[in-house]
Amino acid sequence: MSELAGSPPGFSETVGEDVLVPAPPKRLSRGALAWILHQGTRDPYVILVTIYVFAPYFSRVLVGDPVKGQAVVADISTMYGLVTAFTAPLLGASIERFGPRKPLFALLLAIMIPLLCALWLAKPGGLPVSLIGQALIVLGVAYNWGDVLNNSLLSRAAAPGQEPVLSGLGYAVANGLSVSLLIFVMWAFVLPGVVPWSFVPSAPLFGLSQTAHEPSRLVGPLSAAVMLLGAIPFFLWTPDAPRTGVSLTASLKEGVKLIADTFANLKGHAEPAKFLAARMFYCDGMTALIIFGGLFAAGLMKWGELEMLAYGISLSIFGVLGGLIAPWLDKTLGPRRAVQAEIFGCIVVLMAMLGMTRDKILYLWSWPEASHAPVWSFPLFNTLPQLIYLGLGLLVAVFVTAQYASSRTLLVRLAPPDRMAAFFGLFSLSGTATMWLGSLLVALATKLFHSQVAGFLPIAGLLALGLLGLFSVKGGGREG
Repeated sequence: MSELAGSPPGFSETVGEDVLVPAPPKRLSRGALAWILHQGTRDPYVILVTIYVFAPYFSRVLVGDPVKGQAVVADISTMYGLVTAFTAPLLGASIERFGPRKPLFALLLAIMIPLLCALWLAKPGGLPVSLIGQALIVLGVAYNWGDVLNNSLLSRAAAPGQEPVLSGLGYAVANGLSVSLLIFVMWAFVLPGVVPWSFVPSAPLFGLSQTAHEPSRLVGPLSAAVMLLGAIPFFLWTPDAPRTGVSLTASLKEGVKLIADTFANLKGHAEPAKFLAARMFYCDGMTALIIFGGLFAAGLMKWGELEMLAYGISLSIFGVLGGLIAPWLDKTLGPRRAVQAEIFGCIVVLMAMLGMTRDKILYLWSWPEASHAPVWSFPLFNTLPQLIYLGLGLLVAVFVTAQYASSRTLLVRLAPPDRMAAFFGLFSLSGTATMWLGSLLVALATKLFHSQVAGFLPIAGLLALGLLGLFSVKGGGREG
């Protein structure tokens, strides 16, 4: 938007004659920076604990069987997904009427920090597996509630017009910090003694034992420390919502009414309604693919801490590529076809991954133990099946990230401009309402067929249902 000649600095032109609206300031306030840091320091818990390091260790070592372990983790994910689906929308709808978020934030932090630290004790012969599972359920619910509260303070942390900047920087810091911590754990605790590289310590730092799986157990306390440090400036400087004087009971009642009013916005708007219905299926499939991708790789390819850390780093980096490709696909195909292409790509790659093992490539090509000679000198991913599986995983990261970006663009094209906020509320709800379904289906299929591969077939089914649902949506084509 071009600045008016002779206008006061910091003002820009908008719709209407002689109307001046303050342009967003270029500098971020201390409260805004604190919000960004808080967002960034919460996400390493997801990457380190729930996807790439602790969850595969829990499945492979503590449960002791990759197939049974996948089913157990799926049950855990189903439980906290169900609790989140029934409570998070009401929390989000009620919190605006109640007022302050920080007291509840402090309570959630007081729950998560000790539980994350307790994961250090999750070792064979240590805490019971059932108790660890209960801790992971509580952590999942507390984290998701924290997401609702954190998102609700975005507009208060940002100056008018700065919201997209804060949102983007928050995710950038989260991804960058998560990758940095994965690299640190690999460099400090997993690579020492494995590779002769001069820049790697000769032994794990702080005397950690790889045979006792201490690097995998350490990510719990490490995530807790990072989360706590990021929360300190948030509590000090990010503005909280003021007290409204509305009681908790009244806030909950008004929250229920707000949810009902939000669903009422669907009347007379068939196309965005059909899109949101389709998104419930494919988004749930994408969520399950992310949650169980690490478990599947660890069990199917028999990867340990080193490989899983490198796998997580690689996928996190390639996820950035998906965010760059999405705008090009949106412009070339239109956002609806872009989402369809991204979902179809995920299905094709997922089906290819299901045909991979350490001894087989794409269902048909056998790779016997005698052929396991390294194809290069790198200490990991050095056989052809492992390299192909890694490449397929990188493609999944690209498609999943691109789908998230294109889906937002598609809703903007379909929803009525005067009700955009209400439809984005439904967009958020569609991503959480059935987030338990994928985990439940994975658990049921894994238990029924006693197979990790069979457990992943429902994910392909959810993606296919979402893809087919999008064919009924009109609109969202190319502009111009």
